[in-house]
Amino acid sequence: MRHQVLIVEDEPELLLKFATAVQSDPLLALSGAVPTGKAGMALLDALKPDVLLVDLGLPDISGIEVIRHSALHHPNTDVLVVTMFGDDQHVLASIEAGATGYLLKDALADRICVSIHELRAGGSPITPSIARKVLARFRLPVPATIQASSKNPGAKSAVSDGSSPASLTEREVDILRLVAKGLSFNEVGDSLGISPHTVVAHVKKIYRKLAVHSRGEAVFEAGQMGLL
Repeated sequence: MRHQVLIVEDEPELLLKFATAVQSDPLLALSGAVPTGKAGMALLDALKPDVLLVDLGLPDISGIEVIRHSALHHPNTDVLVVTMFGDDQHVLASIEAGATGYLLKDALADRICVSIHELRAGGSPITPSIARKVLARFRLPVPATIQASSKNPGAKSAVSDGSSPASLTEREVDILRLVAKGLSFNEVGDSLGISPHTVVAHVKKIYRKLAVHSRGEAVFEAGQMGLL
């Protein structure tokens, strides 16, 4: 079955660009394309799409409100923000509201479709410059327990051989760092010499071990563990 995509974008040219891109992908189907937030929420409730592609600067209400509505009433819908706003306030507010991906509007049409597929595979596509902002925001000093373990090889570490359910293997840490930079699963696979399917499998294990559901949450948790 094709993934159903709802687009909420007030700029006619971009609305057409995104809609055309979705319609050109044989694995995607366009559920609707509307220019206002209220119309978007109405279609969300009526159609329950797989993916919501939403701008933040809508003419009637904030895109953040649409994201929050989707997260509250349609938790199975993945939310991809495509916007011109790249500042910390909008990025963090979107993630906190429930966005699972964040792209700036200079993204190419084919990148939009790739990002939608990445979302449905369990990933969180983020424009590299935005990923850097998220990393900088959540990067924390290395906890004392981690520092102590580095001095004492016998101490428990956040990175291990993977025998503990809450620990990450060295390969999983490598993948998390690359994913956090905004690399696609294909790019991560090329960098590490593994297949994209293997990358997806590792990412799912990472999310499960850290008890998170998005890239932003994984970056935050890994930052607290002193891994990033």
